[in-house]
Amino acid sequence: CLPDVNECSWPQPCQGEMLCVNRIGGYQCLSSDYYDRPYRRVSPAQPEPSYPDPSDRIPDTFARTPPRAVEPSYPIVNNPALCTLGYALAADGTCNDIDECETNSHHCNPTQVCINTAGGYTCSCTEGYWLIAGQCQDIDECRYGYCQQLCANVAGSYSCSCNPGFLLNPDGRTCQDVDECEEQPCSHGCFNTYGSFMCNCDEGYELASDGTTCIDLDECSFSEFLCQFRCVNTPGSFSCICPPGYYLYEDSRSCEDVNECDTGNNTCTTEQVCFNFQGGYTCLNPLQCQPPYLAVSDNQCMCSAENPACRDLAFTILYRHMDLSSGRSVPADIFQMQATTRYPGAFYIFQIKSGNSGREFYMRQTSNVSATLVLTRPIKGPQVLVLDLEMVTVNNVINFRGSSIIRLTIYVSEHPF
Repeated sequence: CLPDVNECSWPQPCQGEMLCVNRIGGYQCLSSDYYDRPYRRVSPAQPEPSYPDPSDRIPDTFARTPPRAVEPSYPIVNNPALCTLGYALAADGTCNDIDECETNSHHCNPTQVCINTAGGYTCSCTEGYWLIAGQCQDIDECRYGYCQQLCANVAGSYSCSCNPGFLLNPDGRTCQDVDECEEQPCSHGCFNTYGSFMCNCDEGYELASDGTTCIDLDECSFSEFLCQFRCVNTPGSFSCICPPGYYLYEDSRSCEDVNECDTGNNTCTTEQVCFNFQGGYTCLNPLQCQPPYLAVSDNQCMCSAENPACRDLAFTILYRHMDLSSGRSVPADIFQMQATTRYPGAFYIFQIKSGNSGREFYMRQTSNVSATLVLTRPIKGPQVLVLDLEMVTVNNVINFRGSSIIRLTIYVSEHPF
């Protein structure tokens, strides 16, 4: 409980020459002549006179006195009794409390509220105000954390509100989180957070600038190496496709050659030979040797030494076929050539006799009886190259010089796989 403030100690709490009387929780101003009124005592009652009983027989010795007026048997009150300060005498002689607030006889400040008390009154402030130096001043409830979030002070009161994403509870002070996901603001997934929410997207989508809409992610634009051949964007995903002659591998990205010769999906006749290469196939006709060559097998022609027309020609022509990926990295060893018959005192020379006009190949001799065909420049397809690889046999002991040729047909694919 706070100690009572003695308002009478303030400078001039009462107007004019009125006297200040301090009371608990307030004060009262009285006229200066209130305590100067004379105190009138009530006159004591006179004793009632006694008279002889007329029934008594008294001799008429003395003369009878004339009768007198009978005085009352109760005290006569000349002046009314005084009531204590703050009370007034009622008609029935009781003292009733004076309601200074109703009679407007109080001296409360205009900013104060008068509260009647027994024998006086007190000056107080309404709710939302407090008394400071005799004045009712507004209480700034916002300074004391009355609201959980937002507070607006008004005269004699305050108002609470909440940040976006919150609702004011029925108590008018605290706030509760709003679950925005109940209203389905996101096109895909929604995650409620304290005071807000977050949208997320399914795999293959990304969040748009509005933060709620999901748009398709173009995975094909990320890298040109996502698919080995071609990437096709689909809603929420992508797919890889392969060119004709290939199928999509198990990893769904790489392309593998379709061997049309093994699957039977080709147009070769029974007389032809199916040759598969990367991305396609070709049908090889039966070997036809040009005179003076004679066929000695299904892939070899021979020119006999006894035939004068074969004097300046290669002794044999062996037909070989191979495939090569377009743009293959270089240098690369792509074909091996080796002497099958060795003669005492002989040595061998390997060279490219024809078909190397672009200088894409050269022969590297790896031993005295073998050599390797080396690719020195990348070749773009699709195209077909025919190289005559010559092996020259020289025997100085018997003064012999002869040659054999491998006619190598190279099918360069259209794609680098």
